[in-house]
Amino acid sequence: MKLVKSLYGNGLWRRNLVFLLPCLLFAYPILAQSENNFIYSHGAIIRGDQSQKQIALVFTGHEYAEGGTVILNTLAEYHVKTSFFFTGDFYRNPGFQHLIKKINNQNHYLGAHSDQHLLYCDWIDRDSLLIDKAVFIKDIKDNYREMSKRGISPQKATYYLPPYEWYNETISKWTQEIDLQLINFSPGTRSNADYTHPGMSNYLSSEEIFKSIMSYEEEEGMNGFILLMHIGVGPKRKDKFYDLLPVLLEQLQTKGYQFVKIDQLLRSSKN
Repeated sequence: MKLVKSLYGNGLWRRNLVFLLPCLLFAYPILAQSENNFIYSHGAIIRGDQSQKQIALVFTGHEYAEGGTVILNTLAEYHVKTSFFFTGDFYRNPGFQHLIKKINNQNHYLGAHSDQHLLYCDWIDRDSLLIDKAVFIKDIKDNYREMSKRGISPQKATYYLPPYEWYNETISKWTQEIDLQLINFSPGTRSNADYTHPGMSNYLSSEEIFKSIMSYEEEEGMNGFILLMHIGVGPKRKDKFYDLLPVLLEQLQTKGYQFVKIDQLLRSSKN
């Protein structure tokens, strides 16, 4: 396990690949539409009911959380409930306890994002697993154990967002076997590139990210969309996308979208 984390847990090369995930999702088009009008990819739900003008805004967190206060204040101002998926490392971080408590008290969804932020499968050969089932299950159980310590019931957090937003059919199957439902972001926008910084070849400014979202909405619509961002991106990125969250919420609400928690967006699949 230490070898896996050493090879895959750090480095700019894997961050560059994360940026390409929307393209990779289309490059491996194992998509299916269920009777509840959800879209699946490799066993994970990647979009909710497209007949409903709803969006689930989700924030992930592992190492950083500097946007937490700004994000929560904005959500309160615009009367929006959303979803946060954190690693066990995030939940046990002493510096994040006040923020986690505030998120919980404000009745947002709190979910799991793996305990140690492991990379499950190879970036190029997606079917090639980098962990075994025992490691996978232990890591998830450790994540939920940390959540339980903070008053977050596992029974009310049955949607699971994989680390790096990268997984395969086997990971989806293992997730279902422990009575969880794997989810992932809806491809098409660049919202998940909000972590990039100017030193990276794939850097996108907040303005470019914003334009990608609004352009997609204009061309395709965002009904049932799972829109992913990060609660913190670290000090190297000064241009924080969450500073544009008020404008984004206002524009999408003006277009008639309702922002809902992930369990509301997908209520007919699990809860």
